Amino acid sequence: MNDEQRYEAGMGVRRAVLGDAHVDRSIANRTEVTEEFQNFITRYAWGEIWTRDGLPRHTRSLLTIAMMVALNRSEELALHLRAARNNGVTRDQVKEVLLQTAIYCGVPAANSAFHLADKVFREQDGESAKD
Repeated sequence: MNDEQRYEAGMGVRRAVLGDAHVDRSIANRTEVTEEFQNFITRYAWGEIWTRDGLPRHTRSLLTIAMMVALNRSEELALHLRAARNNGVTRDQVKEVLLQTAIYCGVPAANSAFHLADKVFREQDGESAKD
């Protein structure tokens, strides 16, 4: 694929995983400083990696959640906790991943992740109740 094709493929996956509302906000909030980075992550994170056949999106979601816990990236963790359901990840599977992170990333990291997951799930429940 060339860069334009990679961008288009990445945008399709990005929208499927993160949702149109999030992607539309990201695009609308681009600035001169962030525009190239947004293009870069769409082409490479989403268009090069998330489009690969080697792992299903479900597995990629679980891996990404674990990595965000390990790296202590709560903003990205919240984003991927929300997005995981778009990839068929259940809350029980998220809990299992977070328990695994307690062993390999440390109890404090997992504790923060559990609190964040609980907050995200409550927000999602509130959104579902409105529908």
